[in-house]
Amino acid sequence: MGARARGVERIGVSGVANERPVTIVTGGSRGIGAAVARRLAADGHDLFLTYRERAAEAERVAAACRELGARVELERIDLSDLDRAEGLVGRAVAAMGAVTGLVNNAGITGRIGGFLDAPRDEIEAVFRLNTLSQILVTQAALAHMSTARGGRGGAIVNVSSSAASHGAGGVYIPYAMSKAATNALTLGASREFAAQGVRVNTVSPGTTDTEIHAAGGQPNAVTERAGRIPMGRAGRPEEVAAAVAYLMSDEASYTTGAEIKVTGGS
Repeated sequence: MGARARGVERIGVSGVANERPVTIVTGGSRGIGAAVARRLAADGHDLFLTYRERAAEAERVAAACRELGARVELERIDLSDLDRAEGLVGRAVAAMGAVTGLVNNAGITGRIGGFLDAPRDEIEAVFRLNTLSQILVTQAALAHMSTARGGRGGAIVNVSSSAASHGAGGVYIPYAMSKAATNALTLGASREFAAQGVRVNTVSPGTTDTEIHAAGGQPNAVTERAGRIPMGRAGRPEEVAAAVAYLMSDEASYTTGAEIKVTGGS
């Protein structure tokens, strides 16, 4: 859904009714999520942004989006709390009036390293956040948006990873597995809900210059991997956000079940 997409009717400063898309972005306080929020605000979306910590950063992103004309609501949530994740869309609808878009961005890699060194509790944490919570949030979004259930239709973009394609051996196999599940969610949901007015697509970044690598214990990952990337550098969050924005826009109105790889040729 883009600036011209169907959304919630609002009264503009001229007194004329207008419609704006309303999009949930999970993990919207930094990195790719923050870049997506800013880009969608510039494209005319109102936003419901979630964050887990760093409230000051979330407020700065919200302020930047409001300066671009967006209405923005924030929710602090640990999406691995599945009960709270399950109710996220309902709370967004209560706050915003309706929801027409969802960007499933929140995720963690787990500790970077060999497969045999991945502890059970960390593997569980990766799947609770990256997979189980994503399923629940997406179910609620589809139920709200589906034209067969009285909704207005909408668009969902799942942020996956190029790791889902190559398995990330020696790096983070459980993370790659969780992102392969994301890709399966896109394929299945895109087919089931295509006739119900909801498009579902994937953006798969390669190595991108964010803090996610440091959180996984490899702060130099961006520079260390650059030489193995055909374009010779890591991606920027804004480059990933551009792909997300396209898939959310009316220009992608006939695109569903697709995956855009933003990988520098990897």
